Amino acid sequence: MRVAIVNDMPLSVALLRRIVEAIPGYSIAWTAVDGAEAVRKAITDLPNAILMDLIMPVMDGATATREIMARKPCPILIVTASVKTNHSKVYEALGAGGLDAIRTPTLQGDTIVGADSLVQRLAKIAASRTNGLGNRKPTGLSDLGSFPTLGADRTIRTPPLVVIGASTGGPAALANVLLGLAPCAATVPIVIVQHIGAAFADGLVEWLTAQTQLPIFPAVVGEPIQAGRVYVAVSEDHLVLTASRKFQYTPDPANYPYRPSVDVFFHTARLNWPARGVAVLLTGMGSDGAQGLLGMRKAGWHTIAQDQETSIVYGMPKAAMELGAAKEILPLPLIGAAIARAIRTMLSAS
Repeated sequence: MRVAIVNDMPLSVALLRRIVEAIPGYSIAWTAVDGAEAVRKAITDLPNAILMDLIMPVMDGATATREIMARKPCPILIVTASVKTNHSKVYEALGAGGLDAIRTPTLQGDTIVGADSLVQRLAKIAASRTNGLGNRKPTGLSDLGSFPTLGADRTIRTPPLVVIGASTGGPAALANVLLGLAPCAATVPIVIVQHIGAAFADGLVEWLTAQTQLPIFPAVVGEPIQAGRVYVAVSEDHLVLTASRKFQYTPDPANYPYRPSVDVFFHTARLNWPARGVAVLLTGMGSDGAQGLLGMRKAGWHTIAQDQETSIVYGMPKAAMELGAAKEILPLPLIGAAIARAIRTMLSAS
C-alpha cells in the first residue's frame, strides 16, 4: 500500500516513514511539507492513504483535507502532535473528510510511542481495499445475543430515543443535525456513535457543545439515559444499551472493523429501548450502521439516511439506501428538522 506523508517537521517525517516502511507491502508514495503541496501531489499521484499533519505553513491540514476530498477523494488520517491545543482543527479536518485522528508518534529512547495506533489504522484502510470491508455485510453482530433484552415488552413509558451514526465527515454533519433538531432536544435523549479514536472522543464532546450549545455528555458506563441530553460514545470498544437502559462498552464483536460500531449500538437500542424512536445514518466510509438501520425500520422506528449530494463520503448512507433501510433519504440541512417532526408526531401519539 502506498502512503503519503504531509508534515513540515523533518523528524516527524522520518519517524512516520520508518513506521510505514517497516510494514510488509507498504511504501512511501511521496512527502509534502505543507497542505498546498499535498493537494498538488494528490491530484497527480493519488496514494492509497495520506498521513496529514494539522499545523503547517502555507495551507493547514484541515484545509488540505477539504481540498483533496473535493477533488481527489482519498483515505486521510489526521496525525497531530497535540490533541488538546488542536481540537478545533481536528474536528474541522474530520468534518472535511478525514477518516480518523491520532497523536503523532514520538521516539522515547529506542521505543516508538504511538506506532501501534498508526499501524492499526493503516491496516483498517488496507483491509477496506483488499477485502472489501467497506461493502461487505457486517459480521459478528450475532455475538450480541448474549446481552439481556426487553424483547417485545413495550409497556414501559419512555420518550422516543434518537440515535445517530456517522463516520467520515461526521463531526460537521453532526453539528448541523443537532442544530436542526434543537427545538425538540429537551424532550428526548440523543445518542451519537461517531467513528473516532478514543483520544479524540472527549474533545468531540467539547467541540459539539461549543458548536451547538446543547447539553452534550460522554456516554458513561452504568449511566441511565435521560431526556434532554446528548450522549457521545467515547471508547474504541462498542457502545451498547443494556436491558436496564444504561450504557456499557464491549470489545465484542472483536472482528468488526468499525469502532465504535454504529451497527452494534443500533442493534442493542432496538432491542432494549421500550419506545420507538428515530435512527439516522450520516456520511461515512464503509457500510457500518446499514444493517442496524434496517432492523430499526422493520421494528417501527423512523429511519433517515443522508443523501449522496451532501455526504462527504457516500458509503454508509448508500449501503442503507441499497438495503431499503431508510424511510427518508434527505440532504444534510433538512435532517435535523425531519427528526424534530418525527419526534413531535411520536410524542403527540403517546
